[in-house]
Amino acid sequence: MTTSHTLTAASLSVGYADRTVIDGLDLELLPGRVTAIVGANACGKSTLLRSMSRLLTPRHGQVLLDGQQVHRMPAKKLARLLGLLPQSPLTPEGITVADLVGRGRHPHQGILSRWSTSDDEAVAAALDTTRTADLADRPVDELSGGQRQRVWIAMALAQDTDLLLLDEPTTFLDVSHQVEVLDLLTDLNRSRGITIVMVLHDLNLAARYSDQLVMIAGGAVRASGPPSEVLTEERVHEVFGLSSRVIPDPVSGLPLMVPIGRHRVRGDGAQGADGI
Repeated sequence: MTTSHTLTAASLSVGYADRTVIDGLDLELLPGRVTAIVGANACGKSTLLRSMSRLLTPRHGQVLLDGQQVHRMPAKKLARLLGLLPQSPLTPEGITVADLVGRGRHPHQGILSRWSTSDDEAVAAALDTTRTADLADRPVDELSGGQRQRVWIAMALAQDTDLLLLDEPTTFLDVSHQVEVLDLLTDLNRSRGITIVMVLHDLNLAARYSDQLVMIAGGAVRASGPPSEVLTEERVHEVFGLSSRVIPDPVSGLPLMVPIGRHRVRGDGAQGADGI
């Protein structure tokens, strides 16, 4: 079981060139739990993850890990505590699964240290946990989307961090592989206590798999808390500009968002439209 660490953003403002994306954002992530961050396109979700992992420097405010500013922590120390899986990571051409997963051990390597038995054990455990051991000798670029995503998660696990940030880990995956990846992340949280923070597009999957659901709009947190409190018809309309019905999920009992468009299918199968 890992040690839970507290990651917070305080009055955080981040942007690119002359454009501010996040402005005065405050957020405390639940240690040892699963957090899903949702919001409309370009609302600042990925920017928030990048700033929390020190890839972007705040204009104002700060990101704190156990009370320490992440942007002032030594890079290797931070990498041993926090891992980031970006959206659509670039895979070195021709690299095998085992070699890619092994790169997760770099934060644990000193200037003069060599590859050790503990490194072998960490890579083997990561491959086993993600069920990718049988792919170890295959080039990553020959794998399916679902397999490739599990391999990237294995690399993050080999890094042996207590916090794992993932930017849209289910993008470009079909629904079965989306569920497979989210099941894997939940297993990691439940069995090893790893704090999982992920950006998701699917509101219903976010509600089903998270302990903490965070809705962002206009670079600020609009709501944060249990999915049963955060995912409401009013908030979906406020954050996404979408009319919906929120009903109990028949599988989990958690909120299930049903969008309402202009067109619908009537009971006789004919197309109709609201108000027509």
